[in-house]
Amino acid sequence: MKQHAFFWKEREIEVFDGLYDFREDSQLLAESASIPKNAIVLDLGCGCGIQGFNALWLGAQRVLAADMDSKAIDCAAQNAKRLGFTTGQWGARKSDLFESIPERFDAILFNPPYLPTEGPHNLALDGGKNGREVLDKFLQTASQHVNPNGTIFFIHSSLNGWEKTEQLLKKLRLRFEIVGRKKLFFEELIVVRAKTPTA
Repeated sequence: MKQHAFFWKEREIEVFDGLYDFREDSQLLAESASIPKNAIVLDLGCGCGIQGFNALWLGAQRVLAADMDSKAIDCAAQNAKRLGFTTGQWGARKSDLFESIPERFDAILFNPPYLPTEGPHNLALDGGKNGREVLDKFLQTASQHVNPNGTIFFIHSSLNGWEKTEQLLKKLRLRFEIVGRKKLFFEELIVVRAKTPTA
């Protein structure tokens, strides 16, 4: 299978062709997420696995990588093996958001597809009409998968309406703050850190 590679923290990560590459949003999330020592972490929509690997390098105890694309699961598994992570540190599961994930975690990392689009979807890029389909579905259920004092980190784009996201977070009684920003020529990306009402 064709692939290319990038380097993060002086480690080489491979990306299978057709998977989402390591772009500005991926880097911003990796730079902005704070992971408690010995945390159990979910890397949702894992792609090549970079967010989960970064969490382990930051001190997480174990990461579950999940993606609805089998190719992403295979790519992340190949990277995990090559980087030397054990089965006690890292595992993978095919899942459409939380469909196959009943567990709770100390932290959830998610870079959702957020580009507004209509018609056929590219799973890695397209967030549906208004760019909110995946994001809204994720936020409606994410707090059910976080332990008390747990944290949800997600990427948000100015293309899909921060005001609506802010209203939804308040409706769900999630406390939140912006912990990372990056301006691009056509949008601004932010990293949101949200906590459950019991946190």
